[in-house]
Amino acid sequence: MTTKLTVTRPGALTTIQDTGRTGHAHLGVPRSGALDAPSMDLANRLAGNPEGTAVLETTLTGCALRPDADVTLVVGGAPCRVTLDGRPAPWGAPVRVPAGAVLDAGPATAGVRSYVAVAGGIAVPPVLGSRSTDLLSGLGPGPLAQGDVVPVGRPEPAAAPALPAAPPWPAPPTALVLPARPGPRADWFTAGALRTFLTATYTVSAQSNRIGLRTGGPALERGRAGELPSEGMVLGAVQVPPDGRPVVFLHDHPTTGGYPVIAVVAPEALAAAAQAVPGTPVRFVRH
Repeated sequence: MTTKLTVTRPGALTTIQDTGRTGHAHLGVPRSGALDAPSMDLANRLAGNPEGTAVLETTLTGCALRPDADVTLVVGGAPCRVTLDGRPAPWGAPVRVPAGAVLDAGPATAGVRSYVAVAGGIAVPPVLGSRSTDLLSGLGPGPLAQGDVVPVGRPEPAAAPALPAAPPWPAPPTALVLPARPGPRADWFTAGALRTFLTATYTVSAQSNRIGLRTGGPALERGRAGELPSEGMVLGAVQVPPDGRPVVFLHDHPTTGGYPVIAVVAPEALAAAAQAVPGTPVRFVRH
């Protein structure tokens, strides 16, 4: 009999995520997947799951779940208050949740996205090889709503994580430094704009989402007018829309776009970007 989790509180945005749909961009399929992969991986290891097992990704306000059988859950990523039927429970460590009890991962006290891993993983049917929710294309399961029921897979036998007693969870950034290489359309910008891009301090915009990290700060002036035909986009591409403020593409980004790409951020820096709250200072540095 399949164990199920009932969503009793979905929070602002809770989605199912794994490593994403890589290798399909030429078909117009975005990659999606967990924005903070290191936190997803660590939560899975603590739950005894293989790498890449699907988890829940919450946004700012967490979520609450009620299993219909005993399960082990791990809440990691952005720190938050965890309760089990209203009583304090550990964050960042396995919690045994009895059938019918409610585990609540509360609002993030730092960072943006928490990850809830369950022993056995989230077992919704895969689409194009991934169980990830893609907010842009609509592929995969939709964002979770109150009352949704999520199936859980069979746990690995005698799973035990080979981790220290206090796993090294990455701290959400108080300032974001993004190493970036020149992009394919850097020559569309003035020399002054290129200097500004690498010396100015931007801030994370509240309009940021899984598609892109939007920034506030000085506008970057184009040295070349006109329209750019739509062309392929990659994870970490820094597009500059007409308002001149850089946008860093994250995992739900479109596969093509028509605004010039001034730079490309190193993929390993994007997990920190996923945990940067609005108002966090952002600097781009040459990679």
